Amino acid sequence: MSSMYYKLNVTDRNKFGTKESNQIRKKGFIPAVLYYAGEKNNHISIDKSVFFRALQSSQRVYEIEQGKEKQFVMIKEIQYHPVTDEIIHVDLMRVRRSEKMTILVPLVLVGSSIGVKEGGILSQSINQVEISCLPTNVPENIEINIDNIEQGQSLSVGDIDLKDKEVELLTASDINILTIQAPGGAEDDVEEAEETEETDGDEESSPNQETPDQKNENNESS
Repeated sequence: MSSMYYKLNVTDRNKFGTKESNQIRKKGFIPAVLYYAGEKNNHISIDKSVFFRALQSSQRVYEIEQGKEKQFVMIKEIQYHPVTDEIIHVDLMRVRRSEKMTILVPLVLVGSSIGVKEGGILSQSINQVEISCLPTNVPENIEINIDNIEQGQSLSVGDIDLKDKEVELLTASDINILTIQAPGGAEDDVEEAEETEETDGDEESSPNQETPDQKNENNESS
């Protein structure tokens, strides 16, 4: 769990528009807006270099300071330049440490599956789950050990063992996370289906099989 939060350097701004935003970017900052339900939006700018390092930290909740007051925020949206792919604007959403929040957290597979070692194929259906928790309890990721998963076995969301009981899984428990498939299993299924179709076709077109009308004619002639 993350006990320390990456701190973003932000400053308030009271000038808006394309010209002002371009000037902010030239100074090494990114125009941003801070949202919180029921409160007026706060226009700020973020130090670009610090923001890039924050993105690489794998954290989901960040700390900012406004008027000597610490606040905690999440990234709501990042806007990129359509040509240069440069970050041109950021939307932040403020969260309270005393209020539970809903957030998507990545799943990380650890270990080496027995089934894969024996030639099986790992097929992963989802790579993140939705959780509810306090901002102070947001995990960077959720690890899933797959050492003992054999061929033909699957793991679902309900199999996740959360160490922190303050974190609640919101994703449906029956949703599949991964399956270890036997090698060539899909091809065998296709071949079996084709063989079944061919067999059915042979039975329907068999010249030695009499129809009900033919049986009646044979009985009358005898």
